[in-house]
Amino acid sequence: MDRVYKKITEEYGVGERICTLAAISEKDVLPVFDKIDEIRDYNQLKVLRSMQKNGLAERHFNFATGYGYADIGRDILDRIYADAFGCEDALVRSQFISGTHALSVALFGILRPGDTVVSVTGKPYDTLEEVLGIRGEEDEGSLRDFGIKYKQVDLMPDGSPDLEGIAREVKGAKLAIMQRSRGYSQRDAISIDSIGRIVNAVRGSSPGTVIMCDNCYGEFVDAREPVDAGVDYMVGSLIKNPGGGLALTGGYIAGKAEYVRKCANRLTAPGLGKHVGASLGTNRNMLQGFYFAPHIVAESLKGAVFTARLFELLGYDTSPAFDALRSDIVQTVTFRLPEKLSEFCRMIQKAAPVDSDAVPVADDMPGYESQVIMAAGNFVQGASIEFSADGPMIPPYTAFMQGGLTYLNVKLGAILAADALEKMAD
Repeated sequence: MDRVYKKITEEYGVGERICTLAAISEKDVLPVFDKIDEIRDYNQLKVLRSMQKNGLAERHFNFATGYGYADIGRDILDRIYADAFGCEDALVRSQFISGTHALSVALFGILRPGDTVVSVTGKPYDTLEEVLGIRGEEDEGSLRDFGIKYKQVDLMPDGSPDLEGIAREVKGAKLAIMQRSRGYSQRDAISIDSIGRIVNAVRGSSPGTVIMCDNCYGEFVDAREPVDAGVDYMVGSLIKNPGGGLALTGGYIAGKAEYVRKCANRLTAPGLGKHVGASLGTNRNMLQGFYFAPHIVAESLKGAVFTARLFELLGYDTSPAFDALRSDIVQTVTFRLPEKLSEFCRMIQKAAPVDSDAVPVADDMPGYESQVIMAAGNFVQGASIEFSADGPMIPPYTAFMQGGLTYLNVKLGAILAADALEKMAD
């Protein structure tokens, strides 16, 4: 037993069997780690070169107040994101309070009363349902409340996009939206190749339809981003992948300049758009976080791959499999019993650097239909690029684990959870 596993055993009381399986898992995943490292390095070069080409300097870490006119740090942040992602423009703001908020702005910025929006990857993430108006009260300011129609094309039984259904349903629609990550579903994340096929189906059937991608949890997992596959604009949260664990809040919209401008007008006001919004000292963290993001995403992916292999060896259903193609940072483990889901989350919390003595319990959460249990001992509240696990307390009682600023922290959490579940069985 090497010194790391010996330390884990001494400090946390983990049994020898789990440490042995963990060591086997670590050997099995090494070829996958090599592929993750290659993508990491490619994306790191994209980000680094963008910062160099745009002349990032110490003066950009200063900040404006009030209206934020001529906030040069905020403006160069937009340019760096756009350049690194290969976009015409980007809107990167601390004023986005969450990924859901950024997505809401991205929808309201483009859609007008009488328009139709089509979700081409099935049911969207829970917190978007009330934004779209497919759940909740009718008069709460949803898209439905503004006379915007919603249609949905479910995925095929194997989780692939229904290209014929998409081509049929998007005809005449103003906006087609897709969700790259799995959300709280058992489907795989949508790969960049699949995103390209969806784009072709939409363009072939309805050339005037705008295409948006919810890119949350997906940035830097692949060497390409959704805009590389042809989407018009994409949306994400800075307390997920692109914030690199340093951004304290915020989100982004990146893509064609026309759509970024319209979304900026929705975030602020027509005529003001991107020209206002004081950064108030957030630029340094956002820029440094973006610099670290490819590395942090790689650490998170390695943790997810290790967890998948360890729990596969223990006989649990996991998705993706440890050696499968990944398009987001989410790893699922299905337990079939609520007690096991709770115990898994309890151990993830125990492995956290913050609030490790807290005990997660299932409860109602704003924007979610069912009770959810969440483990997240994070430096930034709700930051899912940090190590966390959560899941709805409904069958089949699946844990959705994501993030991890360091591979070792995710590895520890997976080992503690595996050991605790093994002792439950005893």
